[in-house]
Amino acid sequence: MKSPSKAGKAVYLEHFGLESNPFRLTPALDCFYLGAERRELLAGLTYALTQGDGIIALTGEIGTGKTTLARVLMSRAGHLLKFVYIANPSIGRDGLLLALANELRLPEVGHGASLPGSIQRELIRLHAAGRQVVMLVDEAHEMPAETLQEIRLLSNLETSENKLLQVVLVAQPELETKLATVALRPLRDRVTHHFRLAPLSLSQACRYLAFRVRRAGGSVDIFSLEAAKLLAQASDGHARRLNILADKSLLAAFAEQVDQVGERHARLAVAEVEAQFRVPAESVSASGAGRAGRVRRALSVLLRPGAFAPSAGVALQSMR
Repeated sequence: MKSPSKAGKAVYLEHFGLESNPFRLTPALDCFYLGAERRELLAGLTYALTQGDGIIALTGEIGTGKTTLARVLMSRAGHLLKFVYIANPSIGRDGLLLALANELRLPEVGHGASLPGSIQRELIRLHAAGRQVVMLVDEAHEMPAETLQEIRLLSNLETSENKLLQVVLVAQPELETKLATVALRPLRDRVTHHFRLAPLSLSQACRYLAFRVRRAGGSVDIFSLEAAKLLAQASDGHARRLNILADKSLLAAFAEQVDQVGERHARLAVAEVEAQFRVPAESVSASGAGRAGRVRRALSVLLRPGAFAPSAGVALQSMR
């Protein structure tokens, strides 16, 4: 089941009456799913930022939609806040300061002691003009400890009443382990809110499929109930994996020139992922035995997922 060419892709969309690809993997702000308490989580993040809280953490397993949620946040709150987006977490301390200076459009300042001072003066100027600056760091769990320490120091910049710079750390759960180390406990103590993005439950994943198809201009019954349930279960509730499986199952149905994805097409999609990563049956634990276990193991290779959570929810936890 090969992915079609560009021309073939157009036929695939036309065949199902779709205006666009409903399961593309790039963050699609126009297709952001606000179910499964995502709407509440977005509102909580926005509220925390508008209240001027210093450091906020957003964690979730890979593929649950953290980056898309962060970009939706920037899009919707951009008129209230000035966002500085840091996409490269592997940068060192100086790299972070330079990236922040560039995003603030500071004149060429170079390295050295003058850089933090220049940043502070610009943050003071923006604050006086009524502009609150938020630095959003994606994949923050990959950030070196030295750079995280610099974030703590930057979060200390404040007036007598307000923070000059707020920070959102978007990361996998490994960030929690990193912040628990002795060296980074001072940073953890400054995290005022911790939002957790949970995987989709079975029913939520089925609704997610219908939502994405509907936003692409298609009919919600493109997937049979049996196919939707099978794909949702095989994805472990991770939106990115669900997108991959759903796209492959649509291709399987298109290859047979049928108008609905059935259980057979869903199984073909799941089997392709399983075969692609050559997961031996004997490597699956007893608790994950059989096809479903092998599929989850194959997808683990693909997307490095975490454990499956049977229900979704938003956890707001103070880490003080």
